[in-house]
Amino acid sequence: MTLNRRLGKSFNLKRIYRLMKIAGIQSVIRKKKKRYKQSTPQHVAENVLNREFQAKKPNEKWVTDVTEFKYGVAKKAYLSAIRDLYDGSIVSYVLGHSNNNKLVFETLDLATALLDGARPLIHSDRGFQYTHLGFKRRIDNAQMTQSMSRVGRCIDNGPMESFWGTLKSEKYYLDKYDTFDELSGAIDEYIYFYNHKRYQKRLNGLSPLEYRTNAA
Repeated sequence: MTLNRRLGKSFNLKRIYRLMKIAGIQSVIRKKKKRYKQSTPQHVAENVLNREFQAKKPNEKWVTDVTEFKYGVAKKAYLSAIRDLYDGSIVSYVLGHSNNNKLVFETLDLATALLDGARPLIHSDRGFQYTHLGFKRRIDNAQMTQSMSRVGRCIDNGPMESFWGTLKSEKYYLDKYDTFDELSGAIDEYIYFYNHKRYQKRLNGLSPLEYRTNAA
């Protein structure tokens, strides 16, 4: 899709694959890993989303999660993000040094500040941040609906898991990052690309934000 849009052509997929093989170019393959962390929840919500990952309008259904990155010598960073199921766009994200409540709460605050009367459902796993009463209070204040995956069922939050795999295979795994700032810059760059320039077949060959703009 990117080649065809840049060149104004309509090359067939099989032709592209054939030329890639001749040139020795291979797509990166993402590998999924999921470790479920046990916690004592303060609040648990039902699985309202129930794997109904299609949304009819923007800000109807959001999914959220935290993933881990490594940089430097055995240093770790954590990325919290919220994704809109309507177009797959990343609504908000925060990269931090610790996987804590502040990271997740700040991500939610950034996302809800963009709402203009919408009251989306927000789905997560049962991580300690999402079962915390502070997270529940923020959702209630925004008049949103909370939904949580069942215990150990990461597929209940499949779209968010899918995004992590895409980000890591298309950006993170392709380089090494010596500092937090280098990692942060790479993530900023990729999420901008993903939202604005990564064309998707399911979005009729548009990027997420192009698709959203057309709908508006």
